[in-house]
Amino acid sequence: MSEISRFDQNQRRSRAIVHGGIVYTAGQVPDDMSLDVTGQAQQVLAKIEQLVNEAGSNKSRILTAQVWLRTMDDFAAFNKVWDAWVIQGSTPTRCCGKVEMNNPNCRVEILVTAAL
Repeated sequence: MSEISRFDQNQRRSRAIVHGGIVYTAGQVPDDMSLDVTGQAQQVLAKIEQLVNEAGSNKSRILTAQVWLRTMDDFAAFNKVWDAWVIQGSTPTRCCGKVEMNNPNCRVEILVTAAL
């Protein structure tokens, strides 16, 4: 059996799990929800990068991303941050949709899956 490594685990969730050469992250949200979508997206992507690095991977090895926005009015601004963050030639698959956030001040939540 493959080992399962859990990162920052509590009674409800792990922030990331590594199993079978794959890193799975929980949805990451910004720390400062008073920021606009640009600032929130930058915070979330920095958290994701730190988390996949801690798990033994890096952002060039992200396989897929799920992006949730509070409003599609933020789509263009989010994409500017995303396009500056991803490594061209190593872009993951991605979906992006509008959802009702559990905190109405949260404008973006992202989870990723990455190869080790």
